[in-house]
Amino acid sequence: MTAAVNQNSAPTLSVVIPCYNEGENVPLLFARLLPALEGLGVSFEVICINDGSRDDTLDRLLDLQKGESRLRVIDLSRNFGKEKALSAGLFHSRGQAVVPMDADLQHPPEAIAHMLAKWRDGYEVVFARRDARTGQGLSEKIFAKGFYWVFDHLSDVRLPREVGDFRLMDRKVVDTINQMPERSRFMKGIFAWVGYRQAEIIYHQGERAAGTTKFNSLKLLGFAFDGLTSFSNFPLRVWGWVGAMVSSLAFLYIVFRLIRTMIWGIDVPGYESTLMSVLFLGGIQLLTLGIIGDYLGRVFDEVKGRPLFIVRQLYEPAGKDDGTTSP
Repeated sequence: MTAAVNQNSAPTLSVVIPCYNEGENVPLLFARLLPALEGLGVSFEVICINDGSRDDTLDRLLDLQKGESRLRVIDLSRNFGKEKALSAGLFHSRGQAVVPMDADLQHPPEAIAHMLAKWRDGYEVVFARRDARTGQGLSEKIFAKGFYWVFDHLSDVRLPREVGDFRLMDRKVVDTINQMPERSRFMKGIFAWVGYRQAEIIYHQGERAAGTTKFNSLKLLGFAFDGLTSFSNFPLRVWGWVGAMVSSLAFLYIVFRLIRTMIWGIDVPGYESTLMSVLFLGGIQLLTLGIIGDYLGRVFDEVKGRPLFIVRQLYEPAGKDDGTTSP
């Protein structure tokens, strides 16, 4: 699954940018990104992945490519989601170091210089930690803290606090990630799982340059659950403990009723307690089946072995277009 990279022609740096309906941000992004990269004094390429955008994102990228020979554009056949689009960019990257970043300028391009300095010091992963969650409300901040706490306590992988996809990775790290075959891609967890020698920098997260975020509360909740079930089987194991606890309480209640009947005789049973017990246990069973069904669905997706993404067209600066499908 690893893309073959010709080290003789490989640039020093690859910047990977997933784009979904980011037409307004594209010119603003490159107005800051290119000067920042040119100031590094190294060879570089910028890989933009059009993840099935419904606006003019692809047209704007291709217009920019006419005057920029270091821009490569990957057009996916449909919207596969940010995690799959990011995987496509990593697969096609050729740089000795690779930096994924967002297209909305919340990740400052100027911070790449600090990452590159750490990389030259021998670190293989340099992740960027935001100093504050700009543009997020109190509920979103509380949800994020809760997610990190739950993930750290239920998973063997610990996620760095306040760290997203914005980071620099050495070529060997990217090659390792490209070899990972799973179809369910929680990239933050994958980045943390691979390990390697790591360092961090601090950056100030900017406001979104234009447009609106593609994530709402429901999507964030699904994303968090997807990440947890990708790196922990605790949601499966916990229902065994719940079942044991409920069975123990039921046994104690049976003993209590037997003793009570022996001492005070038989009384008229109440329908309310019976109804509550049936509804409670029925709810537990349905919730348990839902958790099991989610894991079973993951197994189903892995067994089918479909590609992570489908590239409709690969637009190279030299004009060579190549339609291809990922492994």
